[in-house]
Amino acid sequence: MFVLMSDSSIEWTDATWNPVAGCTVLTAGCTNCYAMRMAARLEAMGTPKYQGLTRKSGQRYVWTGAVTLDEASLAAPLSWRKPRLIFVNSMSDLFQDAVPAEFIQRVWKTMATTPRHTYQILTKRPDRMAELSALLPLLPNVWLGTSVENADVLHRLDDLRTTKAAVRFVSFEPLIGSVAGADMTGIHWAIVGGESGPRARPIQEDWIDEIYGQCEDAGAAFFFKQWGGRNKKAAGRTYRGRLWDELPTLGA
Repeated sequence: MFVLMSDSSIEWTDATWNPVAGCTVLTAGCTNCYAMRMAARLEAMGTPKYQGLTRKSGQRYVWTGAVTLDEASLAAPLSWRKPRLIFVNSMSDLFQDAVPAEFIQRVWKTMATTPRHTYQILTKRPDRMAELSALLPLLPNVWLGTSVENADVLHRLDDLRTTKAAVRFVSFEPLIGSVAGADMTGIHWAIVGGESGPRARPIQEDWIDEIYGQCEDAGAAFFFKQWGGRNKKAAGRTYRGRLWDELPTLGA
């Protein structure tokens, strides 16, 4: 029996919903992905959904490229009566090539049927997201975003700008390098956070300052998630002397 949805400790959402599990390592931001570690633990516990999704590589676990399409979870949001912010696929990437377009359409149908919830979908494949979103209904309760960890993948913002969405957002987490050239035009929200965990790479405050200024220039909401590090709780999430929990205007 799987947990189909769960309350989340992620600061910018209320709950997670994982109709897909499993992924592939794509760029430097994937190196220390928490979902790989979590999937390996769940596999060791015997959870069927996570069997075969990771393999041991040196001292860590990495994705094998296999994915699980969890048919049983597709209808789960219908049973949540209280409106929630829901992060879709915290244990995967909905727009990776291994997820069929037909299955993505079924995820869309669930989201369309539950307008009381607001869904947040984050991908490292915004080119495919832009392509498929053009063929899917524009849902006012669905936010579409991409991850940008350093300047090497700033091109993802260009794909995001062409994505059909009520709200477009970017997660600069884990922020492992300067993104001084980022263009936030047409993007409504930015999440910024340092990497956390045993192999966390350090964040620099001037990298955050760059994003803060870019958000001001573009009129985008700014959310500072964490400084990160080996002990993210100790490091906290105070930036410029305060917490930054801004959210985009719904239906922007």
